[in-house]
Amino acid sequence: MTMRDQRRSPLASVGLHATLIVASAVAVFPPLWLLVTSFKPKSEAFSTDVVKSPTLDNYHHVLADTKFLTWFGNSLFVVLITTLLGVFVAATTGYAVSRFRFPGMRPLMWLLLITQMFPVAILIVPLYNIMSTLGWLNQPIALIVTYLTVAVPFCAWMMKGFFDTIPVEIDESGRVDGLNPFGTFWRLVVPLAKPGLAVTAFYTFITAWAEVAYASAFMTGEENLTLSAGLQTFVNQYTSDWGSMTAAAVLIAIPATLVFSWAQRHLVAGLTAGATKS
Repeated sequence: MTMRDQRRSPLASVGLHATLIVASAVAVFPPLWLLVTSFKPKSEAFSTDVVKSPTLDNYHHVLADTKFLTWFGNSLFVVLITTLLGVFVAATTGYAVSRFRFPGMRPLMWLLLITQMFPVAILIVPLYNIMSTLGWLNQPIALIVTYLTVAVPFCAWMMKGFFDTIPVEIDESGRVDGLNPFGTFWRLVVPLAKPGLAVTAFYTFITAWAEVAYASAFMTGEENLTLSAGLQTFVNQYTSDWGSMTAAAVLIAIPATLVFSWAQRHLVAGLTAGATKS
């Protein structure tokens, strides 16, 4: 069958493009409406009209009259530590499993896989009890450790698949030059693994930046909240300040958008790294 014979019919092409347009509209509408609502006065928060009299009052209120900047600092600290540790642990684990054979390797990989099967709701209570016993409640370390347990297993599996595509001869050349295993990993392999490391950093960042359940359970008091948990203070059983909530949500999305813009060129290469073998 030639390529000419495989071409779609005009009707199929129209149907495909219509489906893509509808899917794109569905995906874009929620964040777009969130952005529009953030510029509306509070009295027009539920209005279906486009902004009649745009205002920055919601943003001013969030930045000047709430603990938003404190929440931002808390989130930034937790996310930076989690991302740095997560990338290092996932990369070293993935490299070790990819390159070395040691007792317990297979059970370790199964353990990393099994940890991904438990939903958040099941883990909150036991993790809460552990953090309470250690005295880590209302401490950033509680969230850092929790987010690492969520992100590292998946990232380690992904990094293993990426390291499998890097020729073993590179490691052998490093050993010939007198490098130890870690020196070979750090100097020769890591520079070649930038796409995988970028995806790992992005996934770890998103895991910690946008998480709500653990942050709400482990942290109490407005001065200890992270951004995602702080959003709940705007809309709860006592108050419903949708204008401030949408403005805060837009501000929270900006760092995530910047990180995605940085990592997007590596996402496809990193996520599909395990699909081929060298």
